[in-house]
Amino acid sequence: MTYKALNMDEKFGKFAEHWSPRVIAEMNDVQFKLAKIKGEFVWHTHEETDEVFIVFGGQMRIEFRDGVVHLKAGEMFVVPKGVEHKPVAEEECQIMLIEPRGVVNTGEAGGTLTADNNVWI
Repeated sequence: MTYKALNMDEKFGKFAEHWSPRVIAEMNDVQFKLAKIKGEFVWHTHEETDEVFIVFGGQMRIEFRDGVVHLKAGEMFVVPKGVEHKPVAEEECQIMLIEPRGVVNTGEAGGTLTADNNVWI
């Protein structure tokens, strides 16, 4: 077996699309996904799972109906399952999402920003 560390800069360099998460690893049934985000996403929920946001570059905010959390590089936040939220990034932001395999990025909302699922880089 070959053991090799994953390089985040290299992985982020393999795609340019915004709001299109790319899987880089799995642990049990949990996927580690990288995404580049810019602009406003859609209001959505994930009824069955929490969602982890870790910021690698840039800054973003996650809006809630009753508040907001601001994140910059080196920070993370866990959105509890069932909580409606909307990610926003004024400028391009590089993030990692940690969530179970099969989670759709737009949750129950659907729409044009729904990304193909399980795309590996």
